[in-house]
Amino acid sequence: MTIAITQIENLAPDQASLAAAAKLKKPALWPLLARDDAGLIWGECQGSGSSPYRVMCSEADLGYKCTCPSRKFPCKHTLALMWMQADGKLPFRVEAPPDWVGDWLARRRPGTAPSRKDNAGAPAAGASAAAAVRAEAADEAAPEDPKAAARAAAARERNKAEREAAILGGLDELDTWIADALQGGLASFMPAADERCRKIVQRLVDAKAPGLAGLVERLPGDVLSLPEPARPGGLIERLSALHLISCAYRKQERLPAPIKADIRQVVGWTVTRDALLADREALRVKDRWMVVSAISEVQADKLRRLETWLSRLGDGDAPRFAVLIDFVPVSAGKATNAYRAGDIIEAELAYFQSPAPLRAIIAQQDGAATTGGRWPRPADDVPRAIARLNELMAARPWSGNAPFAASSARVVEAQGSLWLADAARTIGLPVRTDEDDTVLPLAGVDDIDVFGRWDGHLLCVDLCETPLGRWTAS
Repeated sequence: MTIAITQIENLAPDQASLAAAAKLKKPALWPLLARDDAGLIWGECQGSGSSPYRVMCSEADLGYKCTCPSRKFPCKHTLALMWMQADGKLPFRVEAPPDWVGDWLARRRPGTAPSRKDNAGAPAAGASAAAAVRAEAADEAAPEDPKAAARAAAARERNKAEREAAILGGLDELDTWIADALQGGLASFMPAADERCRKIVQRLVDAKAPGLAGLVERLPGDVLSLPEPARPGGLIERLSALHLISCAYRKQERLPAPIKADIRQVVGWTVTRDALLADREALRVKDRWMVVSAISEVQADKLRRLETWLSRLGDGDAPRFAVLIDFVPVSAGKATNAYRAGDIIEAELAYFQSPAPLRAIIAQQDGAATTGGRWPRPADDVPRAIARLNELMAARPWSGNAPFAASSARVVEAQGSLWLADAARTIGLPVRTDEDDTVLPLAGVDDIDVFGRWDGHLLCVDLCETPLGRWTAS
């Protein structure tokens, strides 16, 4: 049994914990790394004190314990131990669990004797520890310690209340920061935008609102990527979106469930994979899906963001698109997306709650990805696709990239820029270009089917089916 990286990502309380865990994956910090044959791993990690922290984990159910004083669960030491086991790059010596691991197992389930060693030094406790793990994984009917369960539940509620209070304090500071920016004038904001944003980003991180911190962190780059005449309007829109999120979060109890859930995710609350799969209200869609975009970007928090955009190939009224989002620490080495544009998978997706469902996870995939075949022509031409885009943005005005799909389009040059327009060139969207002008070869090609991502100002073209064949941005 081996712990998967995705399980570790789902367990992590926030992205900062993953980044901190990545820094602990050094042999010099771990005087002890060991495991047994029954799915137990443990280790000692040297911290700031004289004695190392003792960390232990059961692979059977991902139960864990660490002796560090961290208030995050699991802590960075636990995540690092699991991660090193998942990587398989550092040796874990095989031996009987020490007493402190056996004692932990005994406390997890009543009736399990503490570990002991027999007179010959053989791991008699190892058998007891292994039996405890197997029993814990298989015997679901065994009673749980009610006092321990009550303490754990109380601790979770206390931590949740403390985080809610911290977030509300961070929102107060964000509102003041926005007001100061407007009072000082937008013209004076951008020259010092990086420094201005850095301060409030750190405050939002401390307030346990990492999602909101990420939006502020990206603000200078997003605004500067716009044409110069559009930058004042772009700055106002982004400040307005931040204010809207702040107001919505304070009034979340009065919002419909999908909007409330979406706002909490935007601010930084996470929904684990297990929780989403257990949610009976979560939208499930089983179909064939084509990968229309695969993106890998390094964020300022040293995490690599992997986005996989899927287009549903079947008929029906279910959402046409979905995006899978994963985060991998940069320190883990170069990571690539598991899929490429044009791949086709047959899978059931589970969508996170939202007024406009888009982000999802793969609940179950049938078989491996295949390739081949044309991306089906979108039902909407450019004018109807723009109207649909406006509806999506109205339902979720704080959204980042929104999917855009149109048929019978063409890329044209106008006003010194590239535009995606309809055949008659009566309506269109400005296209994001890069230093390599990768989109330029599409200019003048008629009757193309386009998938792209609209950020509110520019369209990033990712995939096109043209009379000359398929074009992709990667």
